Amino acid sequence: MKTGRPKALLILTAAEEEKLLLIARRPKTSQRAALRARIVLACAEEASNQKVARRVGTSAMTVGKWRSRFVPGRLEALGDMPRSGPPRTVTDKQVEAVITKTLETKPKAATHWSTRSLARETGLSHDTISRIWQSFGLQPHRQDNFKLSTDPFFVEKVRDIVGLYMSPPARALVLCVDEKSQCQALERSQPLRPLRPGQPERATHAYHRHGTTSLFAALDIATGKVIGRCHARHRQQEFLRFLDQIDRSVPKGRDVHLVLDNYGPHKTPKVAAWFKKRPRYHLHFTPTSASWLNQVERWFAKITDQRIRRDSFSSLPALVTAINEYIHVNNQDPVPFVWAAS
Repeated sequence: MKTGRPKALLILTAAEEEKLLLIARRPKTSQRAALRARIVLACAEEASNQKVARRVGTSAMTVGKWRSRFVPGRLEALGDMPRSGPPRTVTDKQVEAVITKTLETKPKAATHWSTRSLARETGLSHDTISRIWQSFGLQPHRQDNFKLSTDPFFVEKVRDIVGLYMSPPARALVLCVDEKSQCQALERSQPLRPLRPGQPERATHAYHRHGTTSLFAALDIATGKVIGRCHARHRQQEFLRFLDQIDRSVPKGRDVHLVLDNYGPHKTPKVAAWFKKRPRYHLHFTPTSASWLNQVERWFAKITDQRIRRDSFSSLPALVTAINEYIHVNNQDPVPFVWAAS
């Protein structure tokens, strides 16, 4: 009677079992690691590799492999073994030198290192420099922009506006108001080349200007609906006319909270007098250099990307018509933005 090769006795400690269960159930665990954890957990309960294989959906050979590895090596043995290959030609010291030089020095007469300039400096190949940079997430060729607000009441204003987004007052409207100035009616000098398989839509870089318009918009954060109107200019007079339009559009008898930036026409004496006559309006100004707090700015980016930037307009009225059409379609099936920041 054949009994087969004797199997290594696999007994788990409480800590090992807890760790293996965590590895097996965690959503971000790789499938290979989760399978190995399930195999070891099943082997602790079942001596037969065949039964364990059927239980976890793999082969008996795989079960035997990880059973035999786990018993002497425990949890550390569940990782991948070092693979064969040629010996390393770049030492840790050389890698450290490349990273240090990239982060702490600059080449002569230049603002940043390139792979080839750093390769000449270190004696390594530019491909090696590229691999090191990629491994450590270094991108000397890129530069991002930032701007810090110097508003002395920055924290208080941010909390005020984010509080409106996260928990608006009962039965009150919250409208984000702003102007998108200088919307240009650009007509491409050649017709657009349409989208084709393997080729994106193409537009010539040359264009004719047909004037500009300023888009005034108020975004209802609860519904995503937009009150919008185009004006030739964006002065105090146009802002007052837009406020009149808002007043006609919102329900009577309800408080209205307006989120505004610090643009001059928002704070003139005539505008202040307009609000003084209408006490149901409450103003919330964003901190200086923090227009990102105003949700209508995100909507401006959306209309620019989806309707304005890639089209060709033969006249200024054509641009205004396109903007009004976009607002009309938006309000037929509006979707509010979800404020995700804490």
